[in-house]
Amino acid sequence: VQLQASGGGLVQAGGSLRLSCAASGRTFTFSAYGMGWFRQAPGKEREFVASISASDGTTVYADSVKGRFTISRDNAKKSQYLQMNSLKPEDTAVYSCAASGRGTSRNPSRYEYWGQGTQVTVSS
Repeated sequence: VQLQASGGGLVQAGGSLRLSCAASGRTFTFSAYGMGWFRQAPGKEREFVASISASDGTTVYADSVKGRFTISRDNAKKSQYLQMNSLKPEDTAVYSCAASGRGTSRNPSRYEYWGQGTQVTVSS
């Protein structure tokens, strides 16, 4: 199973970016996995950003991004997305996507598969 994150870049504060995470693997049933986004800034611990369930698409957001970020998924394309609006300098981090066969969670240890991460830099 491979998760490939993309879409990061450099953007000014107030701008937008859309991250994508594409899953591959013949035995990987994407629709059965809860998906999540996490981020890690230099010198800080990995932080939960958002998750979306496999069963009914229930979404959960960190308080710091609620109202600005939107997570979604397309099971036919085996992909999930993170639309990030009104970006702030404090959103600067490496963003990683993850998949969990045990339900979504804010706890990264619940996720079995991880992508390599994509850098998001927000300038002030």
